[in-house]
Amino acid sequence: MSYQYDLFVIGAGSGGVRASRIAAGKGYKVAVAEASALGGTCVNIGCVPKKLFVYGSEFSHAFKDAQGYGWENVSGEFNWPTLRDNKTAEIQRLNGIYQSMLDRAGVDIINGYARFVDEHTVEVNGTQYTAEKILIAVGGKPFIPEFKGSDLVVSSNEMFFLEALPKKALVVGGGYIAVEFAGILNGLGVDTTLSYRGEQVLRGFDQDIRDFAQEEYKKAGVDVQLNTDVESIQLVDSSNPEGERLVRFKDGREEIFGLILYATGRIPYTDSLALDKAGIETEKGAIKVDSNFTTNVPSVFAIGDVINRLQLTPVAIGEAMALISYWFEGKAVTFDYDNVPTAVFSQPQIGTVGLGEEEAEKRGYDFRVYQTDFRAMKHTLSGSTERTLMKMVVDNKTDKVLGAHMVGDYAGEIIQGLGVALKAGATKADFDSTVGVHPTSAEEFVTFSEASLKKGNWAKKQGYEYQR
Repeated sequence: MSYQYDLFVIGAGSGGVRASRIAAGKGYKVAVAEASALGGTCVNIGCVPKKLFVYGSEFSHAFKDAQGYGWENVSGEFNWPTLRDNKTAEIQRLNGIYQSMLDRAGVDIINGYARFVDEHTVEVNGTQYTAEKILIAVGGKPFIPEFKGSDLVVSSNEMFFLEALPKKALVVGGGYIAVEFAGILNGLGVDTTLSYRGEQVLRGFDQDIRDFAQEEYKKAGVDVQLNTDVESIQLVDSSNPEGERLVRFKDGREEIFGLILYATGRIPYTDSLALDKAGIETEKGAIKVDSNFTTNVPSVFAIGDVINRLQLTPVAIGEAMALISYWFEGKAVTFDYDNVPTAVFSQPQIGTVGLGEEEAEKRGYDFRVYQTDFRAMKHTLSGSTERTLMKMVVDNKTDKVLGAHMVGDYAGEIIQGLGVALKAGATKADFDSTVGVHPTSAEEFVTFSEASLKKGNWAKKQGYEYQR
């Protein structure tokens, strides 16, 4: 049978763009459908604009730190529209770059939502397109639970376009998006509360990292409230839908906020795809794929957040490249989800790669832990009480480093290099034989000399008590 396209990609995010332009460069006739701006969540309403907001919010801390270095009367008046609009201009520039990349590759860009008609056909804006292969790369979207007043909250999507900053904000959630936006708002001068219904933020991270980071968030000025859940929200003045919100918590407390951000997770963006028309199977909302990213329908593939493995932009790009090799070179996909470096751009930052203690125990390793926390050299004069935590998990049997974790300045930059080392199978002896760069915080990773107890127990050693 003859098709209009060799490949039709649904979604022009990081994974979809990479797959479409590389496939086109290898001779496929390719189209990509995108209902929003090119670049997907990461470029438009995710990691890129959020990192720009992080940069902007960090200046308030730098102004305070500068005084210890002799900079007097260092202060500034923050102008939210300047940051917001400069961010938007930069994102538009990136949209243009994505447009140029696809145009140069010869990819047809179709604006609109694509829906399945059958296993080889999709419909966009009333027009049907056929393809030998169809790739789903639509990503995910914020999840907000339904409750009384849930229509009065915003998701991370709207945070990048606020007309004005509130004086007081509530961030609901305990994941990386929640702690990042709590840091951004706090740094921009907003009285910020972080509310999480669980016993500790950042579920899935090493427990010591979670404990340490949370204490640093508090020291930075964020009011962290655990075991706290919202019961209802209502307008203080019902005639002013843009006005303050009254929040009633399930413990009976009430508090007024100018903004309520729900960062309570993300779910695959599959509800508008009409997957049933092609018989495509899902599991808990995510599209089911085999090891080669093939769905139960042989002509349909899926990558990225929509398959709900690791929701990270570089992972989606890596999956796209692995899928291209499978199509054009016949190489079975061997994408490795272990030892993927990850950063949380909270304040302070978190960088992590490999296994934490809990995961190492779960997998049955006999391991030891190296751990330190210290005041970074910068703060010997700044007067800040901010501290840095570094941690390494090592396999006793092979001496291989199973995991490296950090909370502190430049954690994201530092963990990238350590990701290469762990991917290459570096041992603790390899780290020990590497000369450190002095004076830096990063050198601590190659100067660990004494192992902690098998359990790092940072929180216990510091006298903090947590319910777990």
